[in-house]
Amino acid sequence: MKYQQIDNTLFIKNRKNFTAKMKPHSIAVFNSNDIYPISADSTMPFEQHRDIFYLSGVDQEESILLLFPDAPKEKHKEVLFLKETNEHIAIWEGEKLTKERAFEISGVKTVYWLKDMEKVLFEIMTQCETIYINTNEHYRSNVETETREDRFTKWIKEKYPAHAVAKSNPILQRLRSVKDPIEIDLIQKACNITEKGFRRLLGFVKPGVWEYNIEAELLHEFINNRSKGFAYSPIIASGNNANVLHYVENNRQCITGDLILMDVAAEYANYASDLSRTIPVSGRYTERQKAVYNAVLRVKNEATKMLVPGNIWADYHVEVGKVMTSELLQLGLLDKADVQNEDSDWPAYKKYFMHGTSHHMGLDTHDYGILTEPMKANMVFTVEPGIYIPDEGFGIRLEDDVVVQEKGEPFNLMANIPIEADEIEDLMNS
Repeated sequence: MKYQQIDNTLFIKNRKNFTAKMKPHSIAVFNSNDIYPISADSTMPFEQHRDIFYLSGVDQEESILLLFPDAPKEKHKEVLFLKETNEHIAIWEGEKLTKERAFEISGVKTVYWLKDMEKVLFEIMTQCETIYINTNEHYRSNVETETREDRFTKWIKEKYPAHAVAKSNPILQRLRSVKDPIEIDLIQKACNITEKGFRRLLGFVKPGVWEYNIEAELLHEFINNRSKGFAYSPIIASGNNANVLHYVENNRQCITGDLILMDVAAEYANYASDLSRTIPVSGRYTERQKAVYNAVLRVKNEATKMLVPGNIWADYHVEVGKVMTSELLQLGLLDKADVQNEDSDWPAYKKYFMHGTSHHMGLDTHDYGILTEPMKANMVFTVEPGIYIPDEGFGIRLEDDVVVQEKGEPFNLMANIPIEADEIEDLMNS
């Protein structure tokens, strides 16, 4: 892995917090992700399942974590099953985790090779009553492939039909949504790498550059700073491309007078950052562009103040909508009749700002968090309002990542990344 080893006290603490929520005489099992095929003998780069990583720090395929806090045998309270390495694998793929190295990373003392899993599991299943299975219940999930976790769930329910079944996901949704200080430091590192990439661009962008040139500059900076690369598919959208919310082609030449909306950020140690900035190709905003830009910035600043303990995500978005409506009226994009006659299910401001303002972030860019429950301190949210005007050929989105504080305004993890229009102009022309 490119990243530096994470203090295993994080994973030890995470397992302790999870097992405290389990029913008596129960086990919980977590599987790594598959390595997904493309075609022929090609595969996609491996990405670890965030849940097993959160609980163990193991960042390797064909791995299983089993938790059994009431185990009669002390050694079976926490168990890792790993793919056994050998000389052939070491030559062709590189060394896999040894039992000793797995303990250093995870703090789990009992490590078996995966070939022994069924035998060990049989003994454990005779001693427990309930098994926690790990299903994906994120509100934005849309999974068409059968995962390794899915196959394991199907197998164990058929193999042990008399055991009760419980769900890991509600526990993980609550635990993962509130970040440990070590996690916040890792997200901060991802944000710092993103800052380096963004500052690199301010001296690089000029008329004639292509969107993919910008993508390449960012990737260079990210990887040079121990990141695997982008935390999500990069959006580098010049001109009217900015009005396509998930534009990822990045294949247009940037021309004089364009704005470039960039939704691009680095990951670090599997933790995401999430940044949006909108900069002028020519190094100067027009008067109209700057007016819209500053309106978006004001909405972002007001929205940030609302991310406090006790607030509900849906209510927060209603309040942000009111602020945006006021700005759109000032810009002449809406009039009073638009607002008076609006559909309450799709308010007038949605014509120009159609997406949400904030989402949880952490190990996943759209991270775990139960949206119907109140915000808590140490949750990490994006703040990303935008105004999109196809008729004028540009769209603007500004986004930072912030940590909810027990008292006062959220802490901005991206406070050092230039965002004021004048500062961006100065840096681009220095």
